Amino acid sequence: MAKQQTFADKAKAKKKASRVAVKFVKTVKSEKGSYKFQEKFVYLDDVNQVSTLK
Repeated sequence: MAKQQTFADKAKAKKKASRVAVKFVKTVKSEKGSYKFQEKFVYLDDVNQVSTLK
């Protein structure tokens, strides 16, 4: 039997959404006066949305 599906067909079917992963680092000042950094990965649809993060 011949193959029904080629590798190119499989790759086309698994097309990922165009999202961008950004590492978001936030500074928090503690009561003692020192700074702590909280970091997390955020997925955005467009790179221009970076300025909207808080």
